[in-house]
Amino acid sequence: MTKCAVIQMASGARVDSNLTEAERLIKDAVRGGAKLVVLPENFALMGLNEHDKLSHMETEVKGPIQNFLRHISRRYAVWIVAGTIPLESNHVSKIRATTLVYDHHGERVGRYDKIHLFDVDVPDSDEQYRESDTIDSGTELLVIDSPLGRLGVAVCYDLRFPEMFRIMLDAGMEVLVLPSAFTAATGSAHWEILIRARAIENLCYVAASNQGGNHENGRKTYGHSMIVDPWGKVMNTLGTGSGVVSADIDLAQLRSIRRSFPVLQNRRLHQENNHHG
Repeated sequence: MTKCAVIQMASGARVDSNLTEAERLIKDAVRGGAKLVVLPENFALMGLNEHDKLSHMETEVKGPIQNFLRHISRRYAVWIVAGTIPLESNHVSKIRATTLVYDHHGERVGRYDKIHLFDVDVPDSDEQYRESDTIDSGTELLVIDSPLGRLGVAVCYDLRFPEMFRIMLDAGMEVLVLPSAFTAATGSAHWEILIRARAIENLCYVAASNQGGNHENGRKTYGHSMIVDPWGKVMNTLGTGSGVVSADIDLAQLRSIRRSFPVLQNRRLHQENNHHG
């Protein structure tokens, strides 16, 4: 068994303050035995407006947020899934919302650019989101080897698109990590249901790291970061506020469930798609 931790934050508009808080929580997670830590979406910056992220855009390999991640993963000898940071794109006025994976030596071993962008009007509220105004959508999935097993990486709104995870499953996914910034309104309605559904239908672990609290820009995020086992059981969770949620990932149990309950082998409908990682 290998311990995984998901970190919950209520990030603000100051990158330095957010990084200080992230390091404090990573240190706590490592003290608790975690070998892999997941940071929430927008962990380094929750700007006062959607365009703030453009002024913090980093290049492919250089920038203070990436320097921090390299240093911290090496310092604490821990794998870090860092979702998301603003990286340059082909559009001058847009960034890629990028999740980077670092190993315990501080080496970058994976990159995922958020594919599904949150362009919605939230029902029964005055909340509107248009991520595509400032974010350039990614195109490639990420499934890689990690201390937890075959690791699939997705972000927030991706959770609502189950076809994505079937393709990742075909690439061997055993653990899904999900950095998020789910709103309070959509989170209270759908967060836990969707996470448990993805775990159950793919017989995989899901480690979901969410923003959780009131932000300087007036936004409220749902929190309730959680780790769910392949049978859909919530192993550990946290309400709102900053903190660490950890649980043991048991691949022997996962593989036993997949053998004895062969729902994945019983599939009859498949789609032809390329996967990466």
